[in-house]
Amino acid sequence: MDNKMCYFHFLISILLLSIFNTSSLAAPPSYNVVSFGAKPDGRTDSTKAFLSAWANACGSPRAATIYVPPGRFFLRNVAFQGPCKNNRITIRIDGTLVAPSDYHVIGNAVNWLFFEHVDGVTLNSGILDGQGTALWACKNSGKNCPSGATSMGFSNCNNIAINGLTSLNSQMYHVVFNGCNNVKLKGVKVLASGNSPNTDGVHVQLSSGVTILNTRISTGDDCVSIGPGTSNLWIENVACGPGHGISIGSLGKDLNEAGVQNVTVKTVTFTGTQNGLRIKSWGRPSNGFARNILFQNAIMKNVQNPIIIDQNYCPDNIGCPGQVSGVKISDVTYQDVHGTSATEVAVNFDCSSKYPCSRIRLEDVKLTYKNQPAAASCSHADGSASGLVQPKGCL
Repeated sequence: MDNKMCYFHFLISILLLSIFNTSSLAAPPSYNVVSFGAKPDGRTDSTKAFLSAWANACGSPRAATIYVPPGRFFLRNVAFQGPCKNNRITIRIDGTLVAPSDYHVIGNAVNWLFFEHVDGVTLNSGILDGQGTALWACKNSGKNCPSGATSMGFSNCNNIAINGLTSLNSQMYHVVFNGCNNVKLKGVKVLASGNSPNTDGVHVQLSSGVTILNTRISTGDDCVSIGPGTSNLWIENVACGPGHGISIGSLGKDLNEAGVQNVTVKTVTFTGTQNGLRIKSWGRPSNGFARNILFQNAIMKNVQNPIIIDQNYCPDNIGCPGQVSGVKISDVTYQDVHGTSATEVAVNFDCSSKYPCSRIRLEDVKLTYKNQPAAASCSHADGSASGLVQPKGCL
């Protein structure tokens, strides 16, 4: 009898242990936005449904998934706020998120889709349709128009991953990271007209540890713009064009400004862009800086300014005429840069007369203009050239 009771208790223990293990290994909760009232018809306002799905995922003590099925989901400007109770939220988008076609609806909202104070969010696939063409037309006509909304903004966020996302026709910037750490953006496509104003593909500022990989950007402004306070930025395998290139800056707009440092840009292609590899700063006093920059393995295809440092940036000659840039630029390396320039001057270093550029290095650079060696122009720039460097005679 005693043996039977022991065996019974043993079976009960095994059963309870099995139930405990099964519950602890249960799949994380998944929240389908349609279950909260979202309609995939491209017309019905689904903003509240998305916020409800977010509230459930953010409030879950375990990892959670938000699922957006195929279809077009109309959203007004929406803020996904943290902090959350977990740091593993996955947003899987199999459909398209659609902004209002009337730019007045969100044109003054700064952001269309906004994430703030979140940690550990992953966005997989999907399409963002900013429907910005009407606002571009307004701006290009010279009328009084709203500034426009950034399609997707992240502020004070950590551990963010964006995989396979497509951003179409943003009103203003496509994706912005402000005050973020440990961000990985991979396999993203950014598509907008070459005449779309202020539609930077990816903008990074006051952020550290941002990585941009395997991305294709066609837009009307900078493909990637790198603002003050950016450090440890890695950009690799990016195709840019049309657009204004990959730009550090503009820096030095403010007197007291965080600097930019430890930036690597490698294996990039520029096609028909206004600029290739650019650093620009306002021509006025500032304590900002840009240092430890590596541009490596870049191909230029009919680029107007393949390599340029412009420290006399002064749009509309307002707020800076007669002044010089205080931004200190140093330790910038251009390595293995080849291709064609659309203008005669392919290398242009126009540095600050008060704080000249220092330790600029050209290594294995070959740029041509109309099948002939291109020209170079240097002002207040100090550095060295090694290997085959064409154009010659600048540093």
